Amino acid sequence: MLQSMVAKVEAEGEKEEKLFAKFQCFCKTGGGDLGASIAAAETKVPEVTSAISEGEAKQTQLKEDLKNHQADRAAAKDARAEATSIREKEAATYAKYKSDQDADIAAMGKAIAAIEKGMAGFLQTSAADAVKKFVLSKKDISPMDRQDILAFLSGTSSDGYAPASDQIVGILKQLKERTEKDLADATAEETQAIKNYEGLMAAKKNEIDTLTAAIETKTVRSGELAVKIVQMKDDLGDTQKALLDDKKFLADLEKNCEAKAKMWDEIKKTRAEELVALAETIKVLNDDDALDLFKKTLPGASASLVQLKVSAKSMRQSALEIVRDAQKKSHRPELDFLSLAIGSKKVSFDKVLAMIDEMVEVLKKEQVTDDDKKEYCTIQFDQSDDSKKALERKAADLTAASEDAQASIEDLTAEIKALHASIKALDKSVAEATEQRKEENADFKELMASDTTAKKLLDFAKNRLNKFYNPKLYKEAAPVKLSEEDQIVVNMGGTLAPTAAPGGIAGTGISLMQVRVHKNIVAPPPPPETFDGYSKKSGESTGVIAMIDLLIKDLDKEMTEAQTEEKDAQADYEKMMADSAEKRAQDSKTLTDKESAKASTEADLAAHKEGTAATLRELDATNKFISSLHGECDWLIKYFDTRKEARAGEVDSLVKAKAVLSGADFALLQKSKTVSLRGSM
Repeated sequence: MLQSMVAKVEAEGEKEEKLFAKFQCFCKTGGGDLGASIAAAETKVPEVTSAISEGEAKQTQLKEDLKNHQADRAAAKDARAEATSIREKEAATYAKYKSDQDADIAAMGKAIAAIEKGMAGFLQTSAADAVKKFVLSKKDISPMDRQDILAFLSGTSSDGYAPASDQIVGILKQLKERTEKDLADATAEETQAIKNYEGLMAAKKNEIDTLTAAIETKTVRSGELAVKIVQMKDDLGDTQKALLDDKKFLADLEKNCEAKAKMWDEIKKTRAEELVALAETIKVLNDDDALDLFKKTLPGASASLVQLKVSAKSMRQSALEIVRDAQKKSHRPELDFLSLAIGSKKVSFDKVLAMIDEMVEVLKKEQVTDDDKKEYCTIQFDQSDDSKKALERKAADLTAASEDAQASIEDLTAEIKALHASIKALDKSVAEATEQRKEENADFKELMASDTTAKKLLDFAKNRLNKFYNPKLYKEAAPVKLSEEDQIVVNMGGTLAPTAAPGGIAGTGISLMQVRVHKNIVAPPPPPETFDGYSKKSGESTGVIAMIDLLIKDLDKEMTEAQTEEKDAQADYEKMMADSAEKRAQDSKTLTDKESAKASTEADLAAHKEGTAATLRELDATNKFISSLHGECDWLIKYFDTRKEARAGEVDSLVKAKAVLSGADFALLQKSKTVSLRGSM
């Protein structure tokens, strides 16, 4: 019994030793992992904080860059528009200049050819008129050459000298060559201007394309950076919380490990003292003198006390019962072999004890395997479940992001459509206002022309009345001013063509801009009665002249009002055009920004959809792994406690059987020793 107690105490010590070793390993590993986690978190917190600050600074810089890029792009577009306007004006000026020069060159070429062939009929041709106009319009021709050419073309000279045709041909050739050179120079300048314009337009287009690409790229970068900053802030918050939790857990772990170490030292000390007490007791009871004393004093109790008379058969029987009891709970073949070995008288106790030790070792290894397998399954289930939840959250986030992006695209599409419609409506309104302004201006010009003509006609009528009734107030008509060409003809002693009779209204020379046709003309009335003797109507003329003055004042007032209204209408039109241009520019800029934002959002949507598909594939793989893990681990986890309890029962039975057999062996040894002692006595 004492030896059984020793075995039990030692077995408990070994078991508790292993448990404490695992606990110590947990303390070291857990403490080391927590320390490493805390150190990593303490290092990570300032790094993430710095990264957030850096990201926010980059975000600010990106916004500033985007603002500058948009301003530069608008300036480049304005520069292209201004350059195009200037180029169109220059092209129109050159086209007119070239047309005039080509006509002049052609006319001089015809004149030169005609003069070289002979003067017959040349002066009556259109070429002669064209040359005359050209010579009169050119300011860089010397007065002598101009006078010679004009004299030649008119066939007369003020001093009786008529230049020869060869001299005129030479002058015309020089003028033609100079004109051709001027045209060539102008053409070269126009070609260079076109080249410069095309270079400027290409450069500005490249600048606009580059700025647009930069705006799109930096807009995407700004959005990604904003998301990254939010993620870093979330990560910082999680890291700070985990750091506090780890520090608290580490403090509790160190406290518990220290308390458990002190408890283990006390347990080891107490167990050692118990083993010493049991060993010393066994030693005392096994002493020969003690055995003789017990034989004399306690002949019946001594045998049961030290187990001297326990037979090997009874020990085998006790051990066999223990093993068979274990067989009922477990169907291991090894127990069957052990049962046969214990029941056989041919098998020594040493072999049986070795079989028991081997079975105990196998059972312990099986339990370690189950423990490892359960730990593996638990870890894999936890990790897989965490991964599954993370993937589900990620898929949900990506789906929500896709929905938000789709909604944003729809909103942007509607806004872009509305902006296009607004710009189109604005352009239509501007065109209608422009057409209306043209009509109003045309009406104004017609009114001014009509009123001016009416004033002239009234002034003429008033002057004509004054000529008869008030000769002192009559104003002579201004002498006709000769044109430069007619003045030259007069200076050279020529005779001007007869002056045509003045036309216009009633031969006054005053004509209307537009003659209205009156329909429904009625037949003239019958002739009036014949007149009596003539007398001046001086009194009536005064009233007529006063009425004419009144009509002229009315016309002046009407013209003044019309001019004021025209000025106000033009000012309103120009303001409307300026406001419309500003609004169109703003709408166009907003449209460009919206289209850029739409393109960026569409790219984000594609990325979200791709990310969602990849996440769902990964989630499907994780679900399949979890399913296979259930097939591998569910049975073990379900029956783990049952298997562990049954295995512990088997080990306990084997230990008991070993203890019984060990006791039987000891008793036999003691019995043989007692017999030998008796023999010696």
